[in-house]
Amino acid sequence: MVQSPAKPKLLGGRADKRFTYDLWMEEQGLPIYRGYYIEDLRTIDLKLWDLRGCKTAFVQLMGMEGVNECRVSEIAPGETLPPFKLEIDEIVYVLQGRGLTTVWRGKDGAKRTFEWQPHSMFLIPRGYHHQISNTRGDQPVRLLHYNYLPVVMSAVDDPKFFFDNPYERPDEMDEESMYAEAKVMADDTGTLGPRNMWYGNFFPDMRAWDKLDPFRGRGAGGHVVFIQFAGSPMWCHMSVFPAKTYKKAHRHGPGRAIVIPGGEGYSIMWQEGQEKVVVNWHEASLFTPPGGWFHQHFNVGGTPGRYLALHPMHQFAGHSEQVADRARDQIEYPQEDPWIREKFEGEMAKRNLTSVMPDGAYRDLNFEWDYSKA
Repeated sequence: MVQSPAKPKLLGGRADKRFTYDLWMEEQGLPIYRGYYIEDLRTIDLKLWDLRGCKTAFVQLMGMEGVNECRVSEIAPGETLPPFKLEIDEIVYVLQGRGLTTVWRGKDGAKRTFEWQPHSMFLIPRGYHHQISNTRGDQPVRLLHYNYLPVVMSAVDDPKFFFDNPYERPDEMDEESMYAEAKVMADDTGTLGPRNMWYGNFFPDMRAWDKLDPFRGRGAGGHVVFIQFAGSPMWCHMSVFPAKTYKKAHRHGPGRAIVIPGGEGYSIMWQEGQEKVVVNWHEASLFTPPGGWFHQHFNVGGTPGRYLALHPMHQFAGHSEQVADRARDQIEYPQEDPWIREKFEGEMAKRNLTSVMPDGAYRDLNFEWDYSKA
């Protein structure tokens, strides 16, 4: 008689439709926020996470699964977190509060300390120790963390490889200028044509960032900044578009965590031929368009809207990156569902505002926008 082998322990994947990262995340005993969006990351409930010594919650929205990690952490007034070392790069965006971050390499490496404020964004380089402090005594700090842990944990399923690894990174980075002012370089490698790319690891205020280029092709006369974190594969972009306008619908791959530095509006997301999902947003909102879903951004406020998109690995770029795919992966205004315009003008009327979308944009597929104003 042949005996059946013992049932192996599932590490995630196709057998139970969860990834290794999902099982690890659930084992932490912390809140996990799912669904399509979170309207305000500054108000969600958190729970103490012993691994980091602070209150934390995980965020796994539709479109993030298996691609990127988002979590929110809170540092109490006047407190400093214990030193920590992570073996993958991590982007940190400041939702609320002011503080300091110190990074160093090795046990006796020189320490670099920089100060941040609301809407700051910075990179914690892989293999560097770091320590984060809340410098205010009257307000907690809230931070949004973004990394590629779900992907790499599918390849190496031992959490200690990432959190408790004695490996010391070689001196690969220019530590003197690691958190210096970002620098711009021309980039002609993008599939959407030449553009400016800003290189750096610290951006002091994404709500006030004004070094923008026209974002031609997406409509609304919008502007954009593309950011590549120095010494890292991580990248992002921020789009700024005028009040009382909206962008064209488009689609691409999964895993772009979109956080709002400023403005008031909503986005519509839908899978082709399926029901539309409306996401309302303002400062500190977060959402992720699922892979292959069309999505469209609407500014219903009186000031320019800003959305900061933290990008997944380049392998997940997906659709809408090739000029030749525009007709398939972008919907021009004259070709959009009439309900889109009707809803937008209705939302404007509720606020006693009037759309400034030019009539020509709805008639002419080659309509040219005025990019003189962000």
